[in-house]
Amino acid sequence: MKNYLYILGLLLASCGTQKEVYMFTSFHEPANEGLRFLYSQDGYHWKEAGKTFLKPETGLQKVMRDPSIAQGPDGTFHLVWTSSWRGDKGFGYASSKDLVHWSEQRFIPVMETEPSTVNVWAPELFYDADSKQFIIIWASAIPGRFDRGIEEDSNNHRLYVTATPDFKTFSPTKLFLDPGFSVIDAVIVKKADHDYVLVLKDNTRPNRNIKVAYGSSALGPYTNVTAAFTDSFTEGPSVVKTGKEWLIYFDTYREKKYDAVKTTDFKTFTPLKEEISVPEGHKHGTIFKVKQQVLKKILH
Repeated sequence: MKNYLYILGLLLASCGTQKEVYMFTSFHEPANEGLRFLYSQDGYHWKEAGKTFLKPETGLQKVMRDPSIAQGPDGTFHLVWTSSWRGDKGFGYASSKDLVHWSEQRFIPVMETEPSTVNVWAPELFYDADSKQFIIIWASAIPGRFDRGIEEDSNNHRLYVTATPDFKTFSPTKLFLDPGFSVIDAVIVKKADHDYVLVLKDNTRPNRNIKVAYGSSALGPYTNVTAAFTDSFTEGPSVVKTGKEWLIYFDTYREKKYDAVKTTDFKTFTPLKEEISVPEGHKHGTIFKVKQQVLKKILH
């Protein structure tokens, strides 16, 4: 009996400390097949899960681009995505307990009060434990609203935000960031208490590269936008912490490949081209951690 209790205790302890793996949401062009996953044991070397989940059914074009996942304190995974290139005033949403079985898809019309909105691109989820709510940021272009450079007015984006505790009620949509240039593909990163970073794409011509800004809370304001730390024709940053370093993955889309840099302070960045491996065809999403048993269900 004592041996049985001892073994049971070891099993329970191992369940509580079960190794986590990295997951990377993904899609393949033309983005009509559904949600994909990459997985990694170290955050550097990625493999395809080999199947698709949740074929997109919302929006005008019914695509799933830029899938972003965040897990709530109750264990539920929440997913948002770009549902159309143009015309949608919102984005797609679904939830899951295991990343395999998903709820009914919903369309969240976050820009319905702005009838001239051209698009809603790359909604990004961030769970703010301090306020116990999910923050969702995305890029939209509203022609004539902001000063622009040489890009078309319909491509002059700014970042917007809403927040929700439950994906049933949402705070009124507000402007999140106007850095004085067209901006898309933003990711909120919490470094420490009162120390946040916003990784973003400067979408102006000819820049089209990735920069960061700094803030003291998840909702900002974010200021002191840096110079670019990537070449032109890069987008879709995804950020993950491995040990003491942060890895920032991004899509070098003109060359049709994935690159990454590492940093400890979001001020100096070291290229990782020779140290990472990302499957061909992967398009950007978000990186998060799950228990090993969650991955096993995905691969089953």
